[in-house]
Amino acid sequence: MEFDEALRRRLIGSVAQRVIDHAEELTALDQAIGDGDHGINMKRGFAAVLESLDSIAAEPLPKALHAVGMTLVMKVGGASGPLYGTLFMQLGKTLPEAPTRSVAAEAFATAIAAVKARGKSDVGAKTLLDVLVPVQAALRDGAADPAQVADDAAAATVPMQASRGRASFLGARSVGHVDPGARSAALMLRAACEVLGG
Repeated sequence: MEFDEALRRRLIGSVAQRVIDHAEELTALDQAIGDGDHGINMKRGFAAVLESLDSIAAEPLPKALHAVGMTLVMKVGGASGPLYGTLFMQLGKTLPEAPTRSVAAEAFATAIAAVKARGKSDVGAKTLLDVLVPVQAALRDGAADPAQVADDAAAATVPMQASRGRASFLGARSVGHVDPGARSAALMLRAACEVLGG
């Protein structure tokens, strides 16, 4: 797929706006098992992305993704800024300008490995990785609807007990809630899939 400037603008703008539109939901989820600022922080970061969208979208895809990642690192704060920043910056390093689905899946795997290393975490710890990893597998295996995989994976964090992040301090009380990072990841992935047609 060729990522011209118009498509880069739609892709990045849609992802950013989706997070902003769901900021209150993300904050409510984080109030249940975290420190209550996930939605606020993510909204601040993606509002900054939208403010710079003209200059970001004018860059080739790798540089555009790297710019998004840098913005999130600088503006989001908390644990989410470095993790999402790492995800986007690593995608910028590994994705070519016109990736096929299989190439995108490989680049996504590399980016996820970087997030795992940054957060010292893995699948099953009740984090954004519980969404990113199944979606990467869906892309790799040619699944028809990666966005649905993302939504289902976020919902599947409800019965998990957190072992990383602020929620891990709650122990068993973290069970019964959607992880806010998993939910924000699912929101972004669904927005991206809608723009890219799956």
